[in-house]
Amino acid sequence: MASEQVLRMVEQLAENSEYRHPRELPFTFIQEAATLSDDDALELATRLCMLNEHKYIRAGVIIIERHPTAFGRVGWEFLEPIGNLMDDWGKVDMFACLAGPAWRTGQLSDAQVMRWTHSASRWWRRAALVCTVFLNRRTLGGTGDTPRTLTVCDALASDKDDMVVKGMSWALRDLLKRDRNAVERFLEEHEGELHARVKREVRNKLLTGRKNPPRKRD
Repeated sequence: MASEQVLRMVEQLAENSEYRHPRELPFTFIQEAATLSDDDALELATRLCMLNEHKYIRAGVIIIERHPTAFGRVGWEFLEPIGNLMDDWGKVDMFACLAGPAWRTGQLSDAQVMRWTHSASRWWRRAALVCTVFLNRRTLGGTGDTPRTLTVCDALASDKDDMVVKGMSWALRDLLKRDRNAVERFLEEHEGELHARVKREVRNKLLTGRKNPPRKRD
């Protein structure tokens, strides 16, 4: 059962007419959330996410990211209901902000992430790819993980859904910064499966350092 403090904080934010965008999350709210117990911080984040609006889901993510210890309790039980809200790329990216680091630290298993690659939902499949970014991007805490990244990419190499295709390109382009040779081999091995967009964007990145090189002027 949620504490009175958690219920009050949810109501306070939901009724705050000045809170219209995640960037406007009051600093005093973040400060108070950081003083909660792990259980209450997770409960607060869950209740905000269940309001199912981008600004509240992002608030839930920020609460866990800024809390001194609550992230250590993030696992599948916490993530599943938030993941089930995914119905656009923005919600996938917010979900991955917690799921990616949890996977990296072993709080979420490889088997669980691989199950997403077989989901009928395009959003779960995209989430598996986006989570690999948190294995590889230095600014997000990644130290590089070619095997796990390519295991996910291999499972989705023939997927032609637009949201999955874009996620594949993103995953490979981020791995490229860590392991160029592995990405080049992957492109060669899956030449006949990968969507043309993935091959174009990743090869552009290999050759020019950009996903889409600037157009030449006449």
